[in-house]
Amino acid sequence: MRNVMLSIVGRPNVGKSTLINTLTGEKIAIVSSKPQTTRNRIFGVVSRDDTQLVLLDTPGFHKPRTKLGSYMTGLVRESVAGVDAVLLIVAPIPNIGAQEALLIDRVRETGVPAVLVINKLDTVKRDELLAVAAVYSEAFDFAAVVPISAKTGEGVDLLLTEITKFASEGQWLFPEGVVTDQPERQIISELIREKLLICLQREVPHGTAVEITKYSERGAEDDPIIDVDATIYCEKASHKGMIIGKNGDMLKKIGQLARLDIERFMGARVFLQTWVKVRENWRDSDAQLRNLGYSEA
Repeated sequence: MRNVMLSIVGRPNVGKSTLINTLTGEKIAIVSSKPQTTRNRIFGVVSRDDTQLVLLDTPGFHKPRTKLGSYMTGLVRESVAGVDAVLLIVAPIPNIGAQEALLIDRVRETGVPAVLVINKLDTVKRDELLAVAAVYSEAFDFAAVVPISAKTGEGVDLLLTEITKFASEGQWLFPEGVVTDQPERQIISELIREKLLICLQREVPHGTAVEITKYSERGAEDDPIIDVDATIYCEKASHKGMIIGKNGDMLKKIGQLARLDIERFMGARVFLQTWVKVRENWRDSDAQLRNLGYSEA
């Protein structure tokens, strides 16, 4: 048996979470068109033949403006060390941005081998891909350069072949059939937060967090019903009004969309109830961040 641990890094909204969902075949990481969607480290597990790949999805590397942002960028810096290889995911642009340059420097510091993954293969021509590969190859000696489309799956098989080369002899880190280290409560809260990101505009969704206050099962073993109570926290009373919407319509929409995804993931019927509460400036409060799980402590 063999195993390999890899860290997936890149700027916000470059496709890291979409890739990990494609590789695992399950929606374990939320995605949206808004940057900084991912807030925590998420392990995705792919078991193929005699090899298990443990993939670490990280928040997008960005300049932090809050304590929550500092926590997120800290996770990225730490994730580059202590792994067998790093996957640097970049957009198909023949220019190295400041965030990518910092990540390359961090990889160089640790001495960990890296694979350059050029995402959004389906949006550019071959000549453009070659130009991107050339620019990055001048900056760092990548073990491999793999163009992919995380959205369509094109190039993903080749990527799996390349990263499997880093595997070494050893017991699997997760039991067969496991696709993530995330507990069910955490995945459910993230699926709800994803709908907030999708349905709400401007800064409102970035100032939200979700806490699961109740999770229980009832009914027959072959047809269970899962009861979930979730509290959505926001930073301003005006944001609370936007989340609830006129006559509660927005909150109802968010709940309905989330419930469908939760049912797909859990394979069971779900009864979801949601509430909205205001916690001012929670993103800059050490105590609030700890309570909501955004802390190493």
